[in-house]
Amino acid sequence: MPRYEFKEGSSNKFWEISLTGTSFTTRWGRIGTDGQEKTQSFSDTATAKKEYDKLVREKEKKGYELVGDGEGGDDEGDGEAGESASNPELEAAIFSNPENADAYLVYGDWLQRQGDPRGELIALQHAALQASGDEAINLKKQIAKHLKSFKDSLLGDLADAEDEEELKVEWHLGFIKSARVGQKDYDSDRNVAELVKELLAHPSARFLRGLTIGMAHFDDENDYSDVIEGLTEGLSEMGGSKTLQDLFIGDFEYPDDTEISWSHLHDISGLYKLLPNLRTLRLRGGSLELGTVNLPELRELTIETGGLPLSAVKSIAAATWPKLEKLEVWFGQDNYGGEGGVEDIQPLLDGKGLPNLKSLGLCNTEFTDDLCKVLPKAKLLAQLERLDLSKGIMSDEGARILAESAAAFAHLKHIDFTENTLTDEGERLVSKLCPSVSAGNQREFEEDYRYSAVGE
Repeated sequence: MPRYEFKEGSSNKFWEISLTGTSFTTRWGRIGTDGQEKTQSFSDTATAKKEYDKLVREKEKKGYELVGDGEGGDDEGDGEAGESASNPELEAAIFSNPENADAYLVYGDWLQRQGDPRGELIALQHAALQASGDEAINLKKQIAKHLKSFKDSLLGDLADAEDEEELKVEWHLGFIKSARVGQKDYDSDRNVAELVKELLAHPSARFLRGLTIGMAHFDDENDYSDVIEGLTEGLSEMGGSKTLQDLFIGDFEYPDDTEISWSHLHDISGLYKLLPNLRTLRLRGGSLELGTVNLPELRELTIETGGLPLSAVKSIAAATWPKLEKLEVWFGQDNYGGEGGVEDIQPLLDGKGLPNLKSLGLCNTEFTDDLCKVLPKAKLLAQLERLDLSKGIMSDEGARILAESAAAFAHLKHIDFTENTLTDEGERLVSKLCPSVSAGNQREFEEDYRYSAVGE
């Protein structure tokens, strides 16, 4: 039972409240006594919860502060790690619709009755979502205090990684909504693969929606093979994730943390069947293998590499993306493993398996001028709203070809030509292809030595 206390002057009072279905029980009195108890019943759970929240807010406005779960513990003492309560039926309701706040509230009521601090956190965070002004500020403070007081229970063995800033989490309605894991610096000896597995298995990450993986190894080339293996194993042990929608592998700064081609992603195809509801996938690094792509719910795919192998190029071209809306691919340099050309992405240009694509990025290529020759007649162009040809080796000749077919691009909302090798004349030629064109920040043109912007 959540316990609140008020200590000011001669006042030394407590107040407790416990919500159960369509009723709640309150107990109050002077600290050190048993106090008085009262139970109130309502017509439905929604009304009971509304009145419950109202009473809690009234007490908080009067200066009562949450101190524990009603069993006599204090702020720090109740934070010891323990087994998390679990109710498969109530969890199933959230899995079926992670956006349904009511499902969290019902689960939160049950968790509170089990003495699980996630229950009170759900109530506090839900109230904060509805509040404004001073009430919102007060609730934010209470949430921060609750997270600190029950840190061990809420994070367990993960607390150490958070303290060392190698795990960062965002809480939403009592659970971790998104997380970032990765080594902090060259002094780190954190096993990121094991940390990923621990996170996925943790009760607080039961409804994880977003996962970002930063540096896996500072002390050598940044190889993600063990991390992807750990991610695959962790997801397999939980039967796949029904809630994970956003995945980013390779959240590092290049060249400050490591070079993009010194990071190796390897084969990620084993993740597909374990992430049936994945909406966005972002991959940064080299040595990428995609295999046969099957991500029916994916909306956005971004691949940033200094050299994309031909096998990965063909995987992208052969994939069927029924709901994909944005595709951005960095092809890279031949010196760093970049392979393929226009003929290898022709299925993309023909729009095969891309009925909903609106934004296309064919970036960091060494065949940009060749793209300029085929884009005006590409079947896919008519359905696009945005086109990104940045970071390539586009010359004034490519700009001239596009300008001669300007009508084919007039419907686009935006085109990006930045970081190519255009002169002022080339920039002028493409500047009016559509209402919004980015053509600045060009690199120097050298006829015999041209390369895409990002390689090593």
